Amino acid sequence: MSKLLSRLAGFFSSRSFVGADKAGNRYFTRKEDMDGIVKEKRWVIFKGEEDPTSVPVEWICWLNGQRKKAPTPEEMAELEARRERVKLNVALLKREEEEKMKAKQGNTRQRTSTGTVGGPDLKSFIRQYPPASVKGDGHAQETSTIDDHTDKYRMSKDIEEKKSASDKTKQQPESLEPTGSGASFKPGTWQPPV
Repeated sequence: MSKLLSRLAGFFSSRSFVGADKAGNRYFTRKEDMDGIVKEKRWVIFKGEEDPTSVPVEWICWLNGQRKKAPTPEEMAELEARRERVKLNVALLKREEEEKMKAKQGNTRQRTSTGTVGGPDLKSFIRQYPPASVKGDGHAQETSTIDDHTDKYRMSKDIEEKKSASDKTKQQPESLEPTGSGASFKPGTWQPPV
C-alpha cells in the first residue's frame, strides 16, 4: 500500500509541463527509475472531453517516442500555415479541374447540336457484307451472285488469317533457352547465351 501511495505522490510531484496545443490539451513528462533503468513517461491531459482526435500529429509522435523533443510553438505555427497552403492548393486544383470538365462538356454539347458526333465507322462495317441485288419492287433478289460474294469474302478472310499466322511464326525469334520434355536433359551441358 505504501508503494502505491508513493507512486501516486511521485506521479503528481515529479511531472513537468512540456507544452500545450491549439486545442488546449496539455502535455507532461516525468522520469521514472525502474530497476536501475531511467524511463521517460509522456502523457496528455485533455481540455474538456477526452478526444484523441484533437491531438495534432506532431504531439502524437512525441507521445509515442518517435520524436525526442516536443514540438515548439513556432514549429506548430509553421506546420499549421503549411497545412492551410495545401488546403488552398487543393481547392484551387479542384476548381481548375471542374472548369476543365465544364469546358469539355460544353464542347461535346456543341458537337451534338451540330451533328458531328464521333461514332463507329459504319463504312467499314458495311463493307463486311456483300451488296444485294435489288429488284424494281425494292426487295433483295437472292441469286447465286450473293453466294459468290459471300464465298469470295470468306476465302479472302481465310487467306488473310493463314498469312497472319505464318507471319507470326516467322517473326518469333528462335529462343536460346533450352526447350524439351526433359528426357534429354544432361546436367552441366547448358551454357547461358552470350
